Amino acid sequence: MQDAFSSPEYQRRHQPPYDPLYPPPPPSPHPFPHHTSPSHLTYPWQPQPQPPESERRRQPRHHALGRHSDIRVLRGAYRRQRRVATLTALGYFTLFLILSAFAPGLMASEVSGGLPTGLLLGLLQVPVTCLAIGLYEYTARRRVDPIADRIRRQTQLDAKREAAR
Repeated sequence: MQDAFSSPEYQRRHQPPYDPLYPPPPPSPHPFPHHTSPSHLTYPWQPQPQPPESERRRQPRHHALGRHSDIRVLRGAYRRQRRVATLTALGYFTLFLILSAFAPGLMASEVSGGLPTGLLLGLLQVPVTCLAIGLYEYTARRRVDPIADRIRRQTQLDAKREAAR
């Protein structure tokens, strides 16, 4: 039974004007409107609705890149690389700040030739930062770049295979 509000003529007359900022909602993905059929099959021996041929696609042999194990390995290697470099530079600076705040006697003591320990430790911050940059580059070349190159080659091969289909 159809009510007056769901008739095609009523829908056509009372349709709001098209607004490009607010496009109409997409059609429902369900095969039956909510008021015509239950969401479950009434009889279990009824055939399941099949999608049209155009929607059936061959599944790829490889997982999507976001779930690929190499991507997870690359993320982990890159995360370790960032942590090591950051903790090297910030750890030394934090140690310098803690010593300055809680051990002023040590920081004011002289090392040699009138050079205070605090100034020496402050000047050592530049080489420690350079060491952190060097660690970052070293781990990138040794661990991160080979994984990224392998993923890049695999992606290019997959793209060529897909283009050949």
